[in-house]
Amino acid sequence: MKVVPTQLPGVLVIEPRVFSDARGFLFESHNRRAFRDATGIDAEFVQDNHSYSVRNCLRGLHYQIQQAQGKLVRAVTGKVFDVAVDLRRSSPHFGKWTGVELSAVSKRMVWIPPGFGHGFYVLSDFADVLYKSTDFYAPPHERTVLWNDPKIGIDWQLKDKPILADKDKNATPLAAAEVYP
Repeated sequence: MKVVPTQLPGVLVIEPRVFSDARGFLFESHNRRAFRDATGIDAEFVQDNHSYSVRNCLRGLHYQIQQAQGKLVRAVTGKVFDVAVDLRRSSPHFGKWTGVELSAVSKRMVWIPPGFGHGFYVLSDFADVLYKSTDFYAPPHERTVLWNDPKIGIDWQLKDKPILADKDKNATPLAAAEVYP
């Protein structure tokens, strides 16, 4: 596995070692020991999530203020632009974002540590996104920062008006959001 740092310390692109031949391919999508050895992070994943979304769907920016989740994210069909935003007020990178394209073709994954908001925008006709989480989903602690907050300034690579859930349309601007210390 190859680990590629992003401009936000802690957010990592993971490029798995893929074994391909005439039959297709095989790769380890997660191996705790290999992940720990390559990243220095010994994450214990407790929940797997699967999201199916259509073209122009934008999900995010989601996080849990308590039971903060680290996430290992990958697209198993289609292509998405995946975004992480540092929501730790004490961080020198507070309010900064990074984005990476994830696709079934590239097989790349992204590690988003606890303390970051997460979202993605679907670039293909549809996409299946899988992510492993280090803590359980806790609806009372779920928060959403406004996806198009100009203070963050994410370039979502929009091709059309995004399809949004009500919670994403009505999300809180970063200046008023409950964030991590």
